[in-house]
Amino acid sequence: MTAPTSGFAADLAALVADYRAHHNIAHLKQHLQSLARQATPDAVIVAAEPYRDEPEIVAPLYEAVVEAQPDNARALVMLANAYWLLGLGPDVVSELANRAIAADASNRGAWHLWALAESDPRQRVGRWQQVVSRFPGDDLALANVADNAAGVAGNEQDYD
Repeated sequence: MTAPTSGFAADLAALVADYRAHHNIAHLKQHLQSLARQATPDAVIVAAEPYRDEPEIVAPLYEAVVEAQPDNARALVMLANAYWLLGLGPDVVSELANRAIAADASNRGAWHLWALAESDPRQRVGRWQQVVSRFPGDDLALANVADNAAGVAGNEQDYD
């Protein structure tokens, strides 16, 4: 990956500082997308890293990356995760997760989001079981199988 230019990183930091001062999400999104479209996807990815836990910042940046690189599995996963955290719901997250899996079937994050986005609790258990089968050492997926299965058992009084 190429490092972002100092101008890009500085412009991004200024936009984030302005957002934190004024909390204008529409302004933030519009200007982040505009800024990101002027940079290379690799520069955007590197510059976005300090903001990875702030989905309102990451989502517009990764929208531009995905627009430029529609088969970039990592970017699709980052965007899907940001959308999930923003509450955009399972349909959009599932679609991005499916695209990421198609682009790179070994991307564990894509599989996690695919399983998480299933709305039906019983089917979600099945999805998590598929993730465990694909990634046998994935303790988080195994914990999700157990957690979701316990939820189904309790809600449906189906203890098998």
